[in-house]
Amino acid sequence: VIKSTGSFYLVRTAQQEIIECRIRGKFRLGNKKLTNPVAVGDVVEFDLDDKIPGKGMIHTIAERENYLMRKSNKLSSQYQIIASNLDQILLVATIARPRTTTVFIDRILLAAEAYQIPVLLVFNKKDIYTPEENHILNEYVNIYEQIGYETMVISAFDEIDLELLKRPLNGKISLITGHSGAGKSTIMNQLNPSLNIKTGSISKYHQRGMHNTTFAEMHPVSTDTYIIDTPGIKDFGVVEFEQDNISLYFRDIRPFAGQCKFNNCSHIDEPGCAVLEAVSSGKLQLNRYESYLNVLGSLK
Repeated sequence: VIKSTGSFYLVRTAQQEIIECRIRGKFRLGNKKLTNPVAVGDVVEFDLDDKIPGKGMIHTIAERENYLMRKSNKLSSQYQIIASNLDQILLVATIARPRTTTVFIDRILLAAEAYQIPVLLVFNKKDIYTPEENHILNEYVNIYEQIGYETMVISAFDEIDLELLKRPLNGKISLITGHSGAGKSTIMNQLNPSLNIKTGSISKYHQRGMHNTTFAEMHPVSTDTYIIDTPGIKDFGVVEFEQDNISLYFRDIRPFAGQCKFNNCSHIDEPGCAVLEAVSSGKLQLNRYESYLNVLGSLK
């Protein structure tokens, strides 16, 4: 599935044909918590429609190797699969215009870690930052490289940067995500100008990007290299996680979490908590622990 609008799906066949398909009603009834039973990246089987030439009806969805999902909205108990069967996530972040917080980054890293999806963290717009913003940028890079994530600092308009970015994308299906206005569409257009994806400006009032991508869609960058574009995510809802397990998905907290006195330690105020001890001794940075508390609070 290369595009999902919620009402129909574009499917690329093994023969590279693009067929517009719909789904049978049983998929919609099967899981009431899921708003989209079929997602971009899914491998499906379909029958051609006898009544409508050139159209198809999806009847089987193959088991997913992995997937990412988010809450439909803050108050909803339903969730939406953003994309499935990913080789990696390309997380585009910016220090300003708009500002990407470490909490937002950590929520996506948390989901990726849970489903064992590698992440390439790309800090865009290096050409517009002030000296103070560059200082914050260096702090971000140091934080995530120390944890063990691969990072890149680029400008979407720098040819050398784009050539370097192509290397880890080659031969893979990557999901590109980040706040609206972080430059996702610009990066994709620069990687493959024939895509001509709509880009937009930053809201002067909110310093946030305006939504340009409406539906998730898989785009070719080159032969057997694809990027799945998604609507800009303002609030990434972490779902399907037990509160007791959240610390296990923070790479820098995980080693300490296994040393706590109690197996079900929440690392808030329990006696014998190795995580709190690590914060006190400076082995774990305070801002990393605060990010953990923020994610934990969002689940509660």
